Amino acid sequence: MQAMRLASPGGLDKLAITDLSPVAPRPGEIQIEVRASSLNFHDYAVVSGMLPVEDGRIPLSDGAGVVTAVGEGVSDFAVGDRVLSCFFPNWQDGPPAFARLLGVPGDHSDGFAARTVTRAAQGFTAMPANLDFATAATLTCAGLTAWRALMVETHLRPGDWVLVQGSGGVSVFALQLARIMGCRVIATSSSDAKLERLRGLGAEHTINYREVPGWGDEALALTGGRGVDLVVEVGGPGTVAQSVRAVACGGCISMIGVLTGFAGEVPTTELFQKNARIAGITVGSRRHQQDLVAAVEANDLQPVIDSSYPLVELAAAFRHQESQRHFGKICVSF
Repeated sequence: MQAMRLASPGGLDKLAITDLSPVAPRPGEIQIEVRASSLNFHDYAVVSGMLPVEDGRIPLSDGAGVVTAVGEGVSDFAVGDRVLSCFFPNWQDGPPAFARLLGVPGDHSDGFAARTVTRAAQGFTAMPANLDFATAATLTCAGLTAWRALMVETHLRPGDWVLVQGSGGVSVFALQLARIMGCRVIATSSSDAKLERLRGLGAEHTINYREVPGWGDEALALTGGRGVDLVVEVGGPGTVAQSVRAVACGGCISMIGVLTGFAGEVPTTELFQKNARIAGITVGSRRHQQDLVAAVEANDLQPVIDSSYPLVELAAAFRHQESQRHFGKICVSF
């Protein structure tokens, strides 16, 4: 079978196709034929060398496919089932804990840039019945991160305000989920063309942050001085000050991304004066994913796909991600 390996210390030129033999499932494991994956910033951090991994690591945390073999003792899945991987296969339910956040595919262990993968059955859920493999593969990281931000860590109600940053996978999912909940959405981007597409997905107001660098004040104005109940913060230190400005009293900033760097200053005085909070979020549990799958089916949510690449062009897919020209998710199809 074909698989993509990453040579240490990383870099897009260190990705190379290799042939491997499929591994038969042991007790508690299933073997799946991978049909699709999708790219996340975490995957880029791995392949670019920002996150050190074992030499020869098979990248990609997301995987959707069909069960081709079942190990002894597995009762949740059968041959032919369509399944979706879990970002944290050891986090089944309950609150996050260090041990539960280990075993991430494509980072702590080999991932889904392979035609056939054999892993523990507890690291998968059923796929949504209404999605194909490519759209389903976008849920594992980006979709579940947005779900946890909106549905788990906050208590939003219809009519509440949500602010999303940019047009990457998490932000677009957050917009779609917020509209399903009946929330009102403000979206930011540096591209007028992308802002138009975000309005088409249901954003009530949009802000070009290059034209309006003080977009936190603009968000306050658009909400009548009240502020937004939730900021889906994907920028990190370069945007968090504006997020604090935009958030309402008692609101929440879900800290998800670090696109502008890994450290920076937070206007703490304004944050505590507003009695607001910053909640760090890294994806979610298997239970959260099962809830997300049910919601996707019930509402026929259709993830937004920017483009799709074959496995042999994985480096080109990451270069497209690196350019930040994409809208929604970049997929890898097998």
